[in-house]
Parts: sequence; structure tokens; C-alpha cells
Amino acid sequence: MKILQATSDWKWTGPAEPMLRLALALRDRGHDVLLAAPEPSRPSVRSLASEARAAGLAPSLVLAPGRGLALPRDAGDARALRDLVSAHRVELIHTWHTRDHLLAIAATVGRRKETAIVRSVRSADPPSAAPWTRWLLGPATDALVCVSPGSAERWRRVRGARPLYGVFGAVDPSRFHTGRCDPAIRESLGLKPEHRVVGVVARVQPHRRFDLLLEAAARLFRIDPAARLLVVGRGTRHAELAQEPAVRLGIADRVVFAGYRTEGYPDLLRAIDVFTMLVPGSDGTCRALLEAAACGVPAVVSRRGALPELVVHDETGLIVPETPGALAEAWGALLRDAERRAVLGRAAALRAQRLFLPERLASEVESIYAATLRARS
Repeated sequence: MKILQATSDWKWTGPAEPMLRLALALRDRGHDVLLAAPEPSRPSVRSLASEARAAGLAPSLVLAPGRGLALPRDAGDARALRDLVSAHRVELIHTWHTRDHLLAIAATVGRRKETAIVRSVRSADPPSAAPWTRWLLGPATDALVCVSPGSAERWRRVRGARPLYGVFGAVDPSRFHTGRCDPAIRESLGLKPEHRVVGVVARVQPHRRFDLLLEAAARLFRIDPAARLLVVGRGTRHAELAQEPAVRLGIADRVVFAGYRTEGYPDLLRAIDVFTMLVPGSDGTCRALLEAAACGVPAVVSRRGALPELVVHDETGLIVPETPGALAEAWGALLRDAERRAVLGRAAALRAQRLFLPERLASEVESIYAATLRARS
């Protein structure tokens, strides 16, 4: 198949990595994969385009950066996209955001019989079923891909009877796998051998419930002096939402703020005893949770988004209500029982090896593409 992956977001965040991982896996399966993406305003900034170029998939078309639709910028992008689709006889465009979706629609006017449009949505929870949404994600889209089977069912009221799919995300097994934790990593974080660590990887934002996370940690620390909370991530309101509340709760000496990490990140995950995620971020596949599972770390999660589908309760982790008491109790139960943690961690890693591989993702999406093209023909 001749496939174009299109994104209007230059940032290396949210769905960028899953998109690139899928594109590379499809290329490895023998498909002709093109990429359309913006470049960052500063070449030194890490971006989707730079990561794709390093992986040998340089953008075939550089889109203008920016959110929302604007003229004449987007008229030029639509023409350039149309020329690319025509020159390479692209059979299918896979879009990831509203702007690139609309550009794909404009670029395929008059040739929709030759070129299908597939859209990925990264939120597990659908928006209001407004007429605009019903059109864009309904007749203007040949197939809609959601982050999990359960989320696909929640999107049904927007999509109706049209083709709708739920596909789990994937992580790189060469980086994320089970192994011994490097003591030097824990030492660099100020963690001692006797410390037992609850870890969270999340951008520090109000909707990620850091208030709940820290209140639960305060309860945990009262019953387990050896417990520690490791926070991996950054955000413009980091001090307001995380550091200052930790001081007010009197737990700042037991919360480790590791910031944003790239180098050694898999080793950092393996330094965690119990992973936790309360609210998915911009990538509804919950990539950090998948990465922790692949590393053999059991998880404690809420019922938000795809989380209860990614964790099997009492098999690969625990699913708990969003209350400080329930979280603290679940964390404490696992931290006190090393054998149970090991059993859950092994099960999490085995499930990740079965469900969260790039090859499995590419195979499922390949089948979606094939079905979409068959339906159009």
C-alpha cells in the first residue's frame, strides 16, 4: 500500500511517538510510507520531523506549523498535499489532528475514490456529538481508529454505524523490557536500598490530579516511612501544582522530582516498585503505563480512559477508586508484599509482550487500511 502519515503538530509529544513508531513498523512490513509534518521554528528543538529523519523517514512534505485553519497558509498546504498525493498515487492518508484531517479532505476533493482517509483520535472519551463533529468524524472519514476497544464503543455515538476500531498502543521492546534495576540510578535520585518507590510519569498539569496523588502519598508515608514518591515529568506550573503542595503537606523530603528524562529513561522505570497513573494525558494510549508494564512494573490505576483495559485487576496491577485512601491502601499493599509485586510484574511484562508490540500494532492497522480500501473500491 502507498500510505501517507500526516500531522500538523511538530512537537515530539503526545501522539507523535506512536505515530512514528507505526509508520516505521508499516515500512518494515513492505509498505510505501510517506510523512507530511511541520518543522519546528528552531532547528535545535527535538521534534517529530527530527526524530523521523534520524529513523530514515524524512518528511516528504513540510507543512506550515500552527493550530487551527488559516488562509492563505492552509490553502497552500492543501495544494502541496494534493500534489504529493497525486504524484505518489497515495492510496490512503492517515491523519492525527483536526487541522491535518481537514487538509487531507481538501487535498482529496474529486479523488476520494482513489484516496481514503483514516483518522486516529487520541482521547478515550468522545467529544459532544455536535453536527460539525458528526460530519468530520462521520462521512468525511473512511475509518476511525481509537486507543482501545472500550474507547471505540464510547465513540460509537459520534461515529454511528461507520467503520470504527479500537487498537492498543505499542512500545519499543528493545528499550523497554524486564531487567535488574541499576543501583546507580536509584542512588542518583537520593533513594536508598530500603526505600520502596511509587512512580508516576506525567506532565504536571491540573487535570492530571496531582492534588490527589500528593494527598494519597501523604497518607502512605504515615503508615510506611520507607515509601517514596517519584515524579517524572515537567510543566510550566510544576511549582504551583506539585512542589509547593508537597511542602504544605510536609512530605517534600519524601517526594523526588526527577523532571523530564530522555537518557536512561527505561532504567528510571525499572527503579520504580509500583507505577501509577490517575488520568491519561494527550496520548490516550497511556504510553508511559505500557512502557512500565513492558519493564515488569505492576501498576495502580484509576478507571479513567483506557486505563482499566490496560491493567488487569489483581493480575497485572490494581484498579482503584479515585480517593486518597484507596490509592494509599493499594500502594501500601503492594509495597509491603515483594512476592506479590513480582508476580504482578511478570504478568504485566508477559501481557505487554503479547499486546503492546509495534509489530502487533502495525498488523492491526494494516488490516484496517486493507478493509478501508476494499470498502472504497
